[in-house]
Amino acid sequence: MIDISNKKITKRKAVACGVINLDPQIITDIKNKKVPKGDVLSFAESACLLAIKNTPYVIPHCHPVKITKAKISFEIGKDKIKVTCEVEGFDRTGFEMEALYGVCVVLLTVYDMCKVYKKEMKIKEIYLKEKSKS
Repeated sequence: MIDISNKKITKRKAVACGVINLDPQIITDIKNKKVPKGDVLSFAESACLLAIKNTPYVIPHCHPVKITKAKISFEIGKDKIKVTCEVEGFDRTGFEMEALYGVCVVLLTVYDMCKVYKKEMKIKEIYLKEKSKS
């Protein structure tokens, strides 16, 4: 890990996004909570929070950070779900890895819970939308 001891503790924020393309019937079942494995978006949100908190345990050079806020939101379209993960806190280094990892785990959770329908889902457009400090 790199040495961040000379950096000042500041308020930091990172926002990441990602998309999963799904069949419209799967989207309908997700909205109506009819997916056989359960409430997809609730499970995905819980998985995201676990991922955010555990990022330094799976990304070797990622420092543990003091998270003060995590927010996950979903935009549901007719054939896709866009996920946005916002992570904030006070530390010497940013929160982009937590936000990106959170999005990835959300998308993988949706995939896992919906693969009973068909495996032709596409996870794409994972990116860091914003990183700031004040």
